[in-house]
Amino acid sequence: MHKLFLYTVLLLGYHAGQAQHAVFLDKGRIEFEKKQNIHAILDEMWGDAEGQEWKELEKKRQPQFKTSYHDLYFSGTVTYYKPGRRLPGENHDNDMPSENNIVYSDLAARRSVSQKEVFDKTFLQQDSIRSIRWKITDETRKIAGFDCRRANAVIMDSVYVVAFYTDAIVTPGGPESFTGLPGMILGLALPHEHITWFATKVLVDEVKPESLNPPAKGKKVTITELGETISKTLKDWGNWGKVYIKRILL
Repeated sequence: MHKLFLYTVLLLGYHAGQAQHAVFLDKGRIEFEKKQNIHAILDEMWGDAEGQEWKELEKKRQPQFKTSYHDLYFSGTVTYYKPGRRLPGENHDNDMPSENNIVYSDLAARRSVSQKEVFDKTFLQQDSIRSIRWKITDETRKIAGFDCRRANAVIMDSVYVVAFYTDAIVTPGGPESFTGLPGMILGLALPHEHITWFATKVLVDEVKPESLNPPAKGKKVTITELGETISKTLKDWGNWGKVYIKRILL
């Protein structure tokens, strides 16, 4: 009875737009809307003259922006990121790398398990959680009803990251493998990679322990081993290969 009362209070506080002042959430589900500028990615992949004709055909065939949805379940210091609801008529024939990633993170143990599809193979990447050196700024933004603060970082030597986090959700996680801020990341942008993730809603759902089990399907690799494997396969694929590899390792 006490738990039911608590969830009622949380929901009322959230819908009043004051959840960040009234309570601190440590479990629930977040829906993220992921957007990718497909035309900009094609420009990056096929920047040379040789691929111009194919690139222009692809631009005519595909809309400029692709939208997909992903769910992040969180409870205490554990998060589980997976594909979410599908849009009517959504075409998955040309999904970009990472579209179907499943990412389990044990933030306390600093352990991550990611299931990744690479062409016709499935890999199970097991490694420590990526360490990100964030620089927190004074800029703020409201996302899904929560007041968020901006932080910036650079990962993989050259990938610029902008994140917006809220300390009203105390689990220090985020979409994909992005973690390490003093609260939950509700907005994420990789401007030069043409990708954004923004929370559309935060639900105070009961999270069952079995829904947070690490993925188990695929060939076990570390992030270094995965990088070496796909680099060997795509080393002669020019810009296309470089962009594809980077997207897989994000």
